Amino acid sequence: MPEGPELHLASLYVNKMCAGVVFTGPVRKSEVSKSPDVAFACEAYLITATSRGKEVKLTLTPMKSDDTKQRVKAGQADQAMDIVLRFGMSGYFRFTTEDELPKHAHLRFYSKETPCRVLSFVDARRFGTWHPNGTWQPDRGPCIMFEYESFREKVVSRLSDRAFDKPICEVLLNQKYFNGIGNYLRAEILFRLNIPPFVAARVVLEGLESEDLCENEKKVKDEIPDTKTSDGDTQLKRETGDLLRLCHTVPLEVVSLGGKGYDPQKADYSDFEAWLQCYYKDGMTSIRDHNGRTMWFKGDPGPMTPKVLKSPKAKKKAKKEEDHDYTDNKKVARGRSESTPKKKVVKQETATKTPKKEKDAHPKEAGSKRRETEKSEEVNAPQTKERSAARGRKSSSAEPTAGAPRRSSRMTRQNSK
Repeated sequence: MPEGPELHLASLYVNKMCAGVVFTGPVRKSEVSKSPDVAFACEAYLITATSRGKEVKLTLTPMKSDDTKQRVKAGQADQAMDIVLRFGMSGYFRFTTEDELPKHAHLRFYSKETPCRVLSFVDARRFGTWHPNGTWQPDRGPCIMFEYESFREKVVSRLSDRAFDKPICEVLLNQKYFNGIGNYLRAEILFRLNIPPFVAARVVLEGLESEDLCENEKKVKDEIPDTKTSDGDTQLKRETGDLLRLCHTVPLEVVSLGGKGYDPQKADYSDFEAWLQCYYKDGMTSIRDHNGRTMWFKGDPGPMTPKVLKSPKAKKKAKKEEDHDYTDNKKVARGRSESTPKKKVVKQETATKTPKKEKDAHPKEAGSKRRETEKSEEVNAPQTKERSAARGRKSSSAEPTAGAPRRSSRMTRQNSK
């Protein structure tokens, strides 16, 4: 995900590529984008960009013209418009010819030249957003890079807030206080200071002053020297200083490295990968924090480590089964081995037997009597068959003998009459 340094590099890219370029016509949006239309059209305008934390502002400025009335009649804009963009997971800018327009160019600005060139906001995953006539999001704190004094003062003065009860690794992603810090920056900052990620943020930050006395003496390092032990293992030399200072200086190191994917002519990440010390590095540990974000670190994670460490697939399955219930008891139950479902089955069986005992007063006696009668019937089956056959023969022989005297008596009576 693009973080503060990447968005600042994006603004530098726009200013470099669009310097002296005149744009014209309406701002066009792709059909698949759900972001709002940009109701701006002008015969000639310029584009500049600024960044603040995890936001970039494009300013569209109409060029001056003597025929102002004609421009207004034609529906052309005569006032500047600010468009505030947030990059989401994969947003960036590109400046290409119209024939080389990227596939996922969702917001496009066309130049007034031949052949035409296009400044595009490209976002393959479409998590990015833009807001015409927008302003900096009010809930976001000061920029960690370019509003350092305000950023530092706000954090130090708000340490009593409940937000700082959480682990430091999760608080670093809170844009209300750390506007511009993202996943890789928090890993690098905590690693350099050897701070366990799951320690309460207030414990880490308390004691820091609202004014950084070493600010003027601190210089951004272009290279981080290595020191080797006698065993030949490489140990990175870590910076000294408080966490708030590194939240300011470490992002500036990334800016000094140059483009990280924003220069379309040179999409080279080798410098950035060499700069990383912790994030996605061999020998480091990664676990999910309480918000599901992957945290990279080395050593002890800290006392506030999540109780259940789940893979992404297990997490999705647990959500469906547990209906988003993340109490401590639920977490422990989900983290057990496969023996858990077997125990549940046993409990269900005992639960089904319980109501039978309540309904039947003597289930055991009834069952035993039933089994005894079945056994006696099986043992005496041949005898009963013989007895039934004999009874049948007697009854058959008795029926005609009994009927004959009756008929004979009737006949004698009739004859006598």
